[in-house]
Amino acid sequence: MKATAVYLRVSTDEQNLDSQRDSLAAVCRQRGWTDVQVYEDKASGADMSRAALARLMADVRLGRIGQIVVFRLDRLGRSLPHLAQIIGELDTNGVGLLVPDQGIDTTTTNPAARLQLHVLMAVAEFERAIIRERVKAGIAAARARGKHLGRPIGSYGISAKKRAQLKAEVVANPAITIRELAHRVGISVGSAVNLRREAVVDCAPPPGV
Repeated sequence: MKATAVYLRVSTDEQNLDSQRDSLAAVCRQRGWTDVQVYEDKASGADMSRAALARLMADVRLGRIGQIVVFRLDRLGRSLPHLAQIIGELDTNGVGLLVPDQGIDTTTTNPAARLQLHVLMAVAEFERAIIRERVKAGIAAARARGKHLGRPIGSYGISAKKRAQLKAEVVANPAITIRELAHRVGISVGSAVNLRREAVVDCAPPPGV
């Protein structure tokens, strides 16, 4: 029989998990779930790295978990798209999600489980669509104002100002070392090699002069 996973998270070390732990332990007892594994994180909601959540999802993929119990959805996902990704994985692996504080139950004991899953994922997709539209609108507005988007103008991502500075350094001191040139202009040694070569070609006199 697969285990029940209880996932707990608080945002800072100053908070404690006791209230979540006690509440969800009572829920597991009511459901008759005795094989319970607890996963605890102390991390902010926006934190990309959550060790306990990573272990939990690894156990889900290995088929060790039957259902997950969490205090609130914001304890589990850092955003709606992230939550949708987790729910999608749970659905794929046949794992139920129980959030008693918010009336969410996608376990096999709930006949409306599939509907709740689809509603949650539809809301997440709606948020993704809104974010995409905002990004497109922001790019269009920036281009309309003449703002350059993407890599800095200039070969190898070096600005025109630094290219001009490098050429001036080469003209003033043709014997300057690559390392010294890179240090003075504030670029990498590799970029200095390539741009010094260009500067030498540009400064060379035309044939026959």
